[in-house]
Amino acid sequence: MENKALTLDVRDRVAYLTINRPDELNAVNAELHTALSRIFIDLGERRDLNAIVLTGAGRAFCAGGDIEWMRAAVREPEQFEVVTWEAKRIVYSMLDCEIPIVGRINGDAVGLGATLALLCDITVMDENARIGDPHVRVGLNAADGGGFLWPQIIGYGKARELLLTGDLLSAEEAYRLGAVGHAVATEELDARVDKIVAKLRNGATKAIRWTKAGYTIPLRQLAHGHMDAGVAYECLTNLTQDHSEAIEAFAAKRKPVFTGR
Repeated sequence: MENKALTLDVRDRVAYLTINRPDELNAVNAELHTALSRIFIDLGERRDLNAIVLTGAGRAFCAGGDIEWMRAAVREPEQFEVVTWEAKRIVYSMLDCEIPIVGRINGDAVGLGATLALLCDITVMDENARIGDPHVRVGLNAADGGGFLWPQIIGYGKARELLLTGDLLSAEEAYRLGAVGHAVATEELDARVDKIVAKLRNGATKAIRWTKAGYTIPLRQLAHGHMDAGVAYECLTNLTQDHSEAIEAFAAKRKPVFTGR
């Protein structure tokens, strides 16, 4: 499945997938969320692909949730029935997809954007980009996968701090902690991605696919153990006054005043 918010271009056994809302820094709205929940299922069924490249249009990779979409969920919390189902499918489908996914992190990867980056098998990040999960800064539980991915990928020590504070990492910090595989200058980003993709395109397809199927087993087990509770907690935080305050503060470009309610 693709649409104007998520474009697909297949060339020489590689699927180039672009989050395409550049004017909104590729923030995720309902249309994009639905597309993300289905595209990796569709691509994973194909036998004519050796790699998938995931990137963002414009100057961001993905800035997390769209503010108007979050406002709508506050007004109509029953929307979360669909959102939570799709959130689980995004995580499960990226882990289940045996085709290796290369993340071309061309700009900031925030919230769900960070989760998408962490779910990629190989990541190349622009040295000027940042990555992190600031769910708590908008009064939400980090439920879209970040809650279990960050501790597994960089270790509990630093991951707990990042999840509880919502702080973002620079590309250099993310590389040093092992959150991304490469941090490169802007002018080197495409060349590094192309070099990696060439190895996957020309490699032993079945061996590569089944190697991914093997090393994702622990993450898939964690995902299925975490996501139901995580999205349930996110539904609860969506109903809090602190979340509503954070949304309105963001829209007004001011700091939120949290009351713990």
